[in-house]
Order: sequence, then structure tokens, then C-alpha cells
Amino acid sequence: MPYRERVRWDSLFADLQAQWEAELRADDDAEIRDLAEAEAAGTRFADRLRARRGAPLSVRLADGSDRVGMVSDVAHEWVLLAEGERRHLVPVSAIALAWPLGGAAPAPGPIERGLGLGHVLRGLAGEGQDVVVSTRGGDYAGLLVRVGADHVDVAAATGILTIPWPALLSVSSR
Repeated sequence: MPYRERVRWDSLFADLQAQWEAELRADDDAEIRDLAEAEAAGTRFADRLRARRGAPLSVRLADGSDRVGMVSDVAHEWVLLAEGERRHLVPVSAIALAWPLGGAAPAPGPIERGLGLGHVLRGLAGEGQDVVVSTRGGDYAGLLVRVGADHVDVAAATGILTIPWPALLSVSSR
């Protein structure tokens, strides 16, 4: 085979090889994008909060106020932030936005899945500690005295206040 013809053939096959490799890379890139989108679509907000365990987090609540602290614990209904000696129990439903958040943490274990907001509030009520309960209607200092299925009673200076969970923004230690 003459030299010129061999060079053309070599060039043609090199070009075909390069096209093939580019197509494989494009397919790989598309597959990676599809996998990343599928993973993101299955990620829950609480999973991303849980990924911040032991790291600082800021949350803006539905009333525009902020809570800042290290993420101590997280379950699907709440996050616990530690701000020095003070603790903020924040229902996930009260969070308007959070920062910074990264990727998702591994799936929660059975204990985390089972620890609903009511369990934690009952534990706090049993401890008898003074707390500040922030609600959509204001802040109230007092003791948690009763926790129902969807509300909490707070013994405040003005008497026993009953707060439905949708109005609850945070419970903070004093």
C-alpha cells in the first residue's frame, strides 16, 4: 500500500477512534448527570440537615427570625442546634431557609425515624427546664407542662398557653 494511502487510512481510523471516544465520554457525562438528578430528586430536606451534624448551620424561621448553632441532632421532624450552652429545638416545618447545606447524609436509622417532635417535646417537659417557646404569635417563657398529639401546653406568666404544632417555631433553653 502506498505511503499516502496508508496515512489517509491511519488518519481516518484515528479520527473514527477519537469520535468514538468523544461519544463514550458524552454518554458517560449524560449518565452521571442522570444519576445525580435522580439522587437529588430523592433527597429530603432533613437528610441534608443531618449531613451537617457537628457543623454550623443557620436557619431562618417562618417569622423571619434566625437560629444559629452547631447541628447536634436531626430527625425527620426537627433539628437541634447548639449555640454555646443554649439549645434550639426547631421543627423542620418552621424553617423557611437554611444555609449552608451540602449533600445528603446516609438514610436515618430506625431510632431517628421514630423520634418525632412529640417524643422530644415530652422529654423536655419531663426535665422541667425553663424554655422560651417561639411561635408565629410571639415568644413565651415558661415550662412545657403537657404535650399532646399535635400541640403543647406552656406554663407562662400569663397562664397555661396551648400552642398547636403548626404555630411552633422553636423551643430554646434559657
